[in-house]
Amino acid sequence: MQVKRRLAYNQRPVIFYSNGYETYLWDDLAYPPRPVLGFLRKTELERLIFRRSHRKRLRDTAINEDIVGRPYQKEAIRRITETFEEKCARKSLLVMATGTGKTRTAIALVELLKSANWVNRVLFLADRNALLKQAYRAFQRHLPSVTVLDLTRSKDVTGANVIFSTYQTMLNAIDRMDAEGRIFGVGYFDLVIVDEAHRSIYQKYGEIFDYFDALLVGLTATPRSEIDRDTYRIFQLPQGVPTFAYELNDAVRDGHLVPPKGVTVPFKFLRTGVKYSDLYFRRS
Repeated sequence: MQVKRRLAYNQRPVIFYSNGYETYLWDDLAYPPRPVLGFLRKTELERLIFRRSHRKRLRDTAINEDIVGRPYQKEAIRRITETFEEKCARKSLLVMATGTGKTRTAIALVELLKSANWVNRVLFLADRNALLKQAYRAFQRHLPSVTVLDLTRSKDVTGANVIFSTYQTMLNAIDRMDAEGRIFGVGYFDLVIVDEAHRSIYQKYGEIFDYFDALLVGLTATPRSEIDRDTYRIFQLPQGVPTFAYELNDAVRDGHLVPPKGVTVPFKFLRTGVKYSDLYFRRS
């Protein structure tokens, strides 16, 4: 009986400390102390402790080449996993030109992190329903073993591994309650993916990123030289230095994209002007 009791309780605790105004979580085997907006629920703590003792080394976990096969996509994933595992940082910013497979790279990253027991629940955020539906369908197609849910269509999140939401929908859902308190506790998600990450999103919806104690990955097609300083600050990165970048010139050089071609389109009214009598007014 004494041996069983020792086995049941012989585990390193998760450390919280607070002065009554600020609360910090110290998972001292993985990351430095970090501020959190509250204590984790029992199930969230159990998942954190399980993850701590069962997760595998990311560098030894294979990338699923059925999802991504291009070298730059695999390098992007390795840069992010190095950030999480070796640099003990929890935020990454991925810059990839439109058409180079940001979403597929994100899917392969989720697959790797799940297979290595680093994450179980993922939140995918986008600012428009069209982008959200596109990502939702891509996850269904390339990661059929994972249960996905569109929070803009369904409120029942039971059993969902990857939840898709617009920022406004998630902001409203944070305050939803069940018998134990908030449905979405501070530690509900293990990974948050932000599509088209930039400063204006954080200015409007930064509460979401601050609320969830999760790994954070930002995706953007904006060239790194045009990303504003505040966006780099959000991801705790030096100005102009994302976690990984594969931009338009890189994709054109490697033959994955074609260079843009300008077309001159003459507008008559710019050359000849517009007369009042030429304007058409709809009568009410």
